Amino acid sequence: MAKGILGKKIGMTQVFTNDGVLVPVTVIEVKPNVVLQKKTMETDGYEAVQLGYDDKRISLANKPEIGHAAKANTTPKRFIKEIAGKELNVFAVGQEVKANIFVEGELVDVTGTSKGKGFAGGVKRHGFGRGPMAHGSGYHRGIGSLGERTSARIYKGRKMPGRMGGETVTIQNLEIVKIDLEKNVMLIKGNVPGAKNSYVVITNAVKANNSAINPEALA
Repeated sequence: MAKGILGKKIGMTQVFTNDGVLVPVTVIEVKPNVVLQKKTMETDGYEAVQLGYDDKRISLANKPEIGHAAKANTTPKRFIKEIAGKELNVFAVGQEVKANIFVEGELVDVTGTSKGKGFAGGVKRHGFGRGPMAHGSGYHRGIGSLGERTSARIYKGRKMPGRMGGETVTIQNLEIVKIDLEKNVMLIKGNVPGAKNSYVVITNAVKANNSAINPEALA
């Protein structure tokens, strides 16, 4: 990763392109991020920029959070993430990073926390096939045999029922359809991980080899 911004998933809608093609898009709120800290090779052994998004009330923050935000002359933030790479180092501590570091049509990777589904069986969680649904069948949605007879044990990593969802998921190579700086909104083609009002991290697509920051963002 080299450049990125934090945002909040608002929901999904659809827009028409100039050619009249209907495109499903995810609406992401991308209010200006604040640079809270800069990591360098000399001090930290790697290069990164720590961004903060969405103000937190002082009454909800502890003293370390308040002191850390005060160094950037801002308020404590609800969502803080590091963007690895040196491209964002052009921004100073306390400076705002806006969505115009990207351009429309650019490919990005979006990372979020998938929806939690609770405890789920093998059919729902892993896509196992089911047994016969007739009344006489003693096997409907069970997970079947767990191992061979000779080992007399279950191997590690066996796919079984358990807690589903609530994991960090990244979807790659999503296209930015539109950026509206006045409304602080970004429209991204397709779906992104997470529920409504969940936080996401938008970074340049690692497989697209495009990490240059839009020069207009530095003007």
